[in-house]
This record gives sequence, C-alpha cells and structure tokens, in this order.
Amino acid sequence: METRRDVFQAIADPTRRAILSLVMMQAMTPGAIAENFDSSRQTISKHIQILCECELLKQTQTGRAIHYHFNAQKMKEVADWIEPYRKMWVDRFSAMDDLLTELQTA
Repeated sequence: METRRDVFQAIADPTRRAILSLVMMQAMTPGAIAENFDSSRQTISKHIQILCECELLKQTQTGRAIHYHFNAQKMKEVADWIEPYRKMWVDRFSAMDDLLTELQTA
C-alpha cells in the first residue's frame, strides 16, 4: 500500500522546497539533486520519496537512469486551493491600508 502524504507538510520543509526549485528548471537524477546539498544521498532520497508520494515530483526511467520531473499540475492544484485565502488577505491588507491612509489625512 502506497503512503499518501500531505502536500503542505511536504512543502513546509526547506530542503524539499529547494529540491522542487531545482527540478522545476530541468529533470534531474537523484545524484544530480544530491550534489546540491550537504546532506547525505540517503537523506535527499527520502525527501525525493516524500515529494513523489505527494505527486509533486514524477519519476521516469530510461534504462538504468531515473529522472525526476516537476509536476506543475499538482502544484497548480495547491495554488488553486490557496488562491481564495491569498485574495482574502490581500483584500484585508488593502482595507487596512485604506483605513490608515484615511486616519493620516484626518
């Protein structure tokens, strides 16, 4: 049985966000990803596994080479879910800014 992890817990980790940023630019092998970090390859592999379980990364295999690709569709689902909250906070901050401007001119 495949473990399903929460995507928000996955992206809460700074190392996993850094991995996503790397793979977003181009597909990479696990070794190429690990070269960008001071952590062990095993640690980076665990982070990659979590990102794959959340479907933020997709894995393809050509012969013996494994490449990880960024799953933009999954990240769009996350962004779409966040959007109403982002808009609410932008509206609230805008209203607060308007109120502060009104108080300063009064």
